[in-house]
Amino acid sequence: MLRFLFISLLLLGSASAQAFAGPVSISSPDGALVVTLDDSSGMLTYSVNRNGAPVIEASKMGFRFRKAPAFEKGLKISDVATLAYDETWEQPWGERQFVRNHYNELKAEVRETGTAARSLMVTFRVYDDGLGFRYEAESGVFGEVELMDELTEFAFAEPATAWWIKSREFNRYEYIYQETPLQEVSIAHTPITMRTRSGLHISLHEAALLDYAGMSLLHKKGQRFEADLVPWSDGVKVKFSGTFKTPWRTLQVSEKATGLLDSNLILNLNDPNKLGDVSWVEPGKYVGIWWGMHLALNTWGSGPKHGATTAETMKYIDFASKYGFKGVLVEGWNEGWDGDWFNNWNLMNFTKAYPDFDFEKLAEYAKEKGVRIIGHHETSGGVTNYESQMEAAFDLYEKMGVRQVKTGYVADAGEIAREEGDKTFFEWHDGQYMARHHEKVLIEAAKRKISINAHEPIKDTGLRRTYPNWISREGARGMEYNAWGSPPNPPSHTATIPFTRMLSGPMDFTPGIFDLLYEKEQPDNRVQTTLAKQLALYVVLYSPIQMAADLPENYEARIAPFQFIRDVPTDWAESKALTGEIGEHATFARKERGGEDWFLGAVTNEEARTHTVKLDFLDEGRVYEAQIYRDGDDADWDTNPYAMVIETRQVSAADSLLLKLAAGGGVAIRFKALNN
Repeated sequence: MLRFLFISLLLLGSASAQAFAGPVSISSPDGALVVTLDDSSGMLTYSVNRNGAPVIEASKMGFRFRKAPAFEKGLKISDVATLAYDETWEQPWGERQFVRNHYNELKAEVRETGTAARSLMVTFRVYDDGLGFRYEAESGVFGEVELMDELTEFAFAEPATAWWIKSREFNRYEYIYQETPLQEVSIAHTPITMRTRSGLHISLHEAALLDYAGMSLLHKKGQRFEADLVPWSDGVKVKFSGTFKTPWRTLQVSEKATGLLDSNLILNLNDPNKLGDVSWVEPGKYVGIWWGMHLALNTWGSGPKHGATTAETMKYIDFASKYGFKGVLVEGWNEGWDGDWFNNWNLMNFTKAYPDFDFEKLAEYAKEKGVRIIGHHETSGGVTNYESQMEAAFDLYEKMGVRQVKTGYVADAGEIAREEGDKTFFEWHDGQYMARHHEKVLIEAAKRKISINAHEPIKDTGLRRTYPNWISREGARGMEYNAWGSPPNPPSHTATIPFTRMLSGPMDFTPGIFDLLYEKEQPDNRVQTTLAKQLALYVVLYSPIQMAADLPENYEARIAPFQFIRDVPTDWAESKALTGEIGEHATFARKERGGEDWFLGAVTNEEARTHTVKLDFLDEGRVYEAQIYRDGDDADWDTNPYAMVIETRQVSAADSLLLKLAAGGGVAIRFKALNN
């Protein structure tokens, strides 16, 4: 259960429609960030300053509709209220146990001056590390509306370098991030992260995406961008009747890149837990019948190489039980994988197993071994087919003791199949239709105490706070691209996504590949990291569920480094970013929840580098055994990826450590608290 520990509310002021005049501003609690809302031109604009310097210049706000008049001109701020808010809330699981939610809020009623006199509320929440704003309207104000354009602009004041991936492309979010001048961005998925000419770090995204279309960032002119919403198949962006509420448009702002990594802004802008007691949500590590398919050793479909057999699953259950893993993912157990499943959204049967997979026997065997089977629902983008079977499928999983389900939506972007009668319509992965679908999945799963790990998902916007059973998701290039990607993920990829994709929330990246070359299976590909970096990813790339993704025999062949994967937790009391620059390197320290140990992970891009990190994050007065898994002196991701040194030393909070990272390398450390 979430426990509210401290809440402080202070009404700062209000102004009536008669008394109000002129622009209105609100600042962050520390006074550095200032947002100004202005109606002096007859249109509504906002701007953002930081320490007196512009960050966002005057940027337009408003909407255009298919049939109703636009809410764009002849606008007046008619009422204003402000408050200060300060609470600390507890996550049921997460990168830190307690989260401070401290902001100043401005609510402004904006009314048309003409005969229509429609109005809506614009709310800004300004934090020390950024801000969020959203639009809300009461039921009936806009009637039953088809929204065609959200006019929200972001006019960046300074030239900047941007790290981004292009939106509306066939492969959803699964691209290598580009690094370009901001002016060269065309249309980008969010989060998009940038560093301005003066060195300010900014990440633009959205929070609490529910029953609305996902937002991309569309280049207009110069450094001015607009919120571009994903359309339905008929071209309408958002369909609504009754109360109208947009997601929060968010800006995370920091002098240092590490400040972005430590931000809680996206989480804080989401509503509190709606599910009540979620003690049944189980963070942990898992193995699974998965990597062998990507190496073409096994198949999802039936036949002589079928991976999800009773015998193979028992082998993985035995391995998980022996080495302390909580779950075994089984992909390809259900009928529907034979034939062209990628292009046929009605093949999948979510309750009928292949004849060589004895679900009841395996569920009982897993229970005896203290392990849970992790379910898998691949939809092939056939959402109507999935929804028609979903309740029965979750009922089956509940009966079999399954507590986590990996869902999949493998289809080209814009090809999610929605069927109405005898007609099929194709929607985007990040449109309003899918926002509604994912919430429906979470609610139905929660009724059966099941958590969801969505692959090929809608992007993360912090909804794990509201629905804590949304335990992880994909939404970026993961490990599988190293098996068959063209090209594989470069060494810089895992030094980029902490500052981009990972700012939105946990990712099921599936780290831990120990056979980095797999020359027999896929000779044209490989993992472009050192072995030590594979260990470091468990700390750097946060997820409450982490997969040991390689084949069991590859771990038993290198049992010494495998110990770190066995030891590292997935649920944390605290997390701190120690070093980092976008696309170059990142270092995190995290303390296990319910224990005394700390863990550190550091990764670098193609360049070798050395860091000295202070250990002042360790608990004062304690002595720790630092169990260090580092790159060997001659390690290199390309020429010598397996070179590793495992060593120990005693340290305390007064010490520092020199971290030497090879090209494409990393370091992983367990700080084991000693009795003292």
